[in-house]
Amino acid sequence: MKLAEVMADGFGRVQEVVHAAVEGLSAEQLAASPAPGANTIAWLVWHLTRVQDDHVADLMGTEQLWTSQGWLDRFALPLPAADIGYGHRPEDVDAVRVGSAELLTGYYDAVHEATAGWVAGLGEADLDRIVDDAWDPPVTLGVRLVSVLSDDLQHAGQAAYLRGLVLRAT
Repeated sequence: MKLAEVMADGFGRVQEVVHAAVEGLSAEQLAASPAPGANTIAWLVWHLTRVQDDHVADLMGTEQLWTSQGWLDRFALPLPAADIGYGHRPEDVDAVRVGSAELLTGYYDAVHEATAGWVAGLGEADLDRIVDDAWDPPVTLGVRLVSVLSDDLQHAGQAAYLRGLVLRAT
């Protein structure tokens, strides 16, 4: 396999889990919490998508789709435009309410398409490019992509698990 194929497969798996976790759920189910202050399915999928959009847009040197494609307005969340969910308190998590699963998958699919299109053009030599020298050691493109993929898979898996809890409770 080539690098682009590995990355496409990894991000494709995230897309599959995101869709499986949210499809067919109501707005109420997407906002259900297993315990006070815990993450919801809506928050988990919104957050993983925001992180991927933020980080990959930075790597590509482009504006995030959140703002460039109007997702900020479609979601109409009472959060700052640049918010990606890091450090959210329970009240911030509760503020991430969506009207439908299609809104979440629509945004994720747009981010996925941009990510997949960009990683398709990467070669092995690109992985060693330093993208963040604020860390010791500095972060390379390869490390950042694996970090995004890992974060996405963890949150998508949490959303899938929470879906099972929500469906069993109803």
